[in-house]
Formats: sequence, structure tokens, C-alpha cells
Amino acid sequence: MINWDIYEIRTEEQIHGVMMRGRLRKLSLNSNKILLTENAVDANNIVRVAVYHNENVDFVNEYLKKILSEFKFVKVLENVPNPVLSKLKVNIESRYTL
Repeated sequence: MINWDIYEIRTEEQIHGVMMRGRLRKLSLNSNKILLTENAVDANNIVRVAVYHNENVDFVNEYLKKILSEFKFVKVLENVPNPVLSKLKVNIESRYTL
């Protein structure tokens, strides 16, 4: 199982509907890095990014500095197997039974 660290991009600027996910995907392709992106549906104007656990995310932070005037890029979950990015509470395994 691959484990992931989940980060949030938080800003007052509009980041939904402006191709932010596509830009981050293109950045990952050009950097040859594995990166998942998704708009949050459980919070306003937040884009979530997942990278392999303990992967360096400096390339994302440096890119965001170029395109956003003010933002926070913070790790919100760590070492999550098979994550869902749109709603963080889905990643709480104890909520579900088989």
C-alpha cells in the first residue's frame, strides 16, 4: 500500500475554477514527481495536494510563490493509505465497517 501526505493550499485568492489543479498536474509532470490534486468540497477555496509520504514538496511551494501573492501550504494529514482529497473525514477509517 502506498501512503500519502496531504497538504492544503489556502488563500484569499480564488483558486477553484482557475485551472489550479491542472497547473499543479502540469508542474508534477514537468518535474517528474507524483502528485494528486483535488478541490476541497468540505471547505471553501481550498485545493488539496497529496504526495508520497515523506516526499519533498519544495517544488510545489516554490511554484505557488510564483503564482499566488499570499497563501498557506500546510500539511493536514500524514501517512494516509489510499486517500480521498475532496473530503478529509472520509480518510478516518474508524467511520466505516465492511
